[in-house]
Formats: sequence, C-alpha cells, structure tokens
Amino acid sequence: MSFLFKGDENPRQRFAGEIMPDLKEFFDLAVEAARKAGRIQREGLGRDIKIRLKGPKNLVTEIDKGCEEAITSLIIERYPEHGILAEEGGARKTSSPYRWIIDPLDGTTNYTHAYPFFCVSIALEENGEIVVGVVYDPVKDEMFCARKREGAWMNGCPVHVSRIDKLEKALVAAGRLTKKDRDVDVQFASFRKLASKALALRIDGAAALDMCYVAIGRFDAFWEYGLKPWDTAAGWLIIKEAGGQVSAFNGGPFDPFGPEVLASNGIIHRMIMDNIL
Repeated sequence: MSFLFKGDENPRQRFAGEIMPDLKEFFDLAVEAARKAGRIQREGLGRDIKIRLKGPKNLVTEIDKGCEEAITSLIIERYPEHGILAEEGGARKTSSPYRWIIDPLDGTTNYTHAYPFFCVSIALEENGEIVVGVVYDPVKDEMFCARKREGAWMNGCPVHVSRIDKLEKALVAAGRLTKKDRDVDVQFASFRKLASKALALRIDGAAALDMCYVAIGRFDAFWEYGLKPWDTAAGWLIIKEAGGQVSAFNGGPFDPFGPEVLASNGIIHRMIMDNIL
C-alpha cells in the first residue's frame, strides 16, 4: 500500500527527485530488525553475560552491543544512505533525510536481573519528524507499531489509549530516579502527590515499553526525567497514533531530544501535570 500525505499529487519523492520507497517498506524493516534483536535477548536471558558500567547506574552488556549490531547491519545493508543514531555508539551521519533512532535493549538493568520487562525500540525520522515507530517485547512476544497518520497496533490489532477520566482511577507509571540529589527530591515529591491521588503507581524501568503501555491502555499515564531520544522516539509516535498525548512536563511540545516526557491518554494529562511540577 502506498502512503501519501494529504495534498500530495505524486508518490513520495526522494530528495534527489527519484521515487521513494513508501513507509511500509521502512516499517517492515523495523519490525524485522526488532524481531532479530529480540531473539538475541531471549537467547541471552538469564545467562552469564559481560556487564560494565558506562555511567552511574547505567549498565551496558554484550547483549546491548549484539542487538545494536544486528539492527544497524540490517539497516545499512538495505539502506546504506540512511543515517543512524543508536544508544551504544552506532552513529552514522549522512545527507539522507532519513535517520534511524535505536535503543537495542531498553531496560538493561532489568535484563541483567532477568526481570522480564525490557524491549527493543526502533524509530525512523524523516526530515526531523518521526514517521515509523516499533517497540518489541521479546518475553511476551508483543510488537507495538505505528506509522505516521496510519494508526498504531499491537501484534497487528489496532490499539487506543484508555478512557480513564479521573486520577483516582488511573494506573500511572514513572521512570527511574535521576542521579542528582535535587532531582530525586523533586521526583519523590511527585510520587507522594500522585500516590495519594492515583489508583496506583508503578516503576518498571523501561521507558519505551512504559509508553507503549500507555498507548494500549494498560497505563493511563507515564512520566520520566533524564531520557534520551532512543528511549522515547518510537513510543511517542505509537502513543500519538493511538490517540494519546505526549508533552514536556509543563505541557509544552514534546522534544525527543529533551530530557523529559509526560505521556497520557490525554484526558488526565492536566491532572498529572498539576502533580509533577
């Protein structure tokens, strides 16, 4: 199926004037790459693997590296002209309008403890705008996907955010504590506020998967500070296409290259904002 933007008279054009592949080709590649990395994660889960610290409370393993290599090699093989921004250093700058944003293993700390909440996250950026998002949970074999203006799906079925309209009925997820003492104090204050008002809070440790849970209604909202674009790019599109809302903490436009994300079903967005600022 060809994907045309509203008002386009011709199929999508390459920046050099050639006909471009449609988004479905890129989407299918992202799904294939995510499954390939997911197999690596399943095979390594619970085994004795090499772990090192790349920063305070920030682990990296040979599985992260292996997944990133599996994903980037597949992309380069198919689209050698595309740019890449990946968490473990797999960056390629090119003149192409396309750039892949990749977290090969989101939830590495969970993974190293065999805590089954981790995923692969792959997004495609076209001229600075996210147009494809894929997040894969290899433990549950759940594939969360979105294409710009075409909707969001889990395992091929359309998904939508929840209809919860009261904070006392909301299941809310939060991210890990940040490293600065002041940030921790601020986040604990937000926890206290929301714990007294929301139905329940969860901290599961994989932002991309948390965002997908908002998209399908398992969570009603999620917030975290200190994230990177590979944590949020795919999840942002999946939530948007599922009818949700994503913003900065103050309600301003979401920037995947900014440090903060607030995601919700849209109905309780303001309620969450009022309790985390």
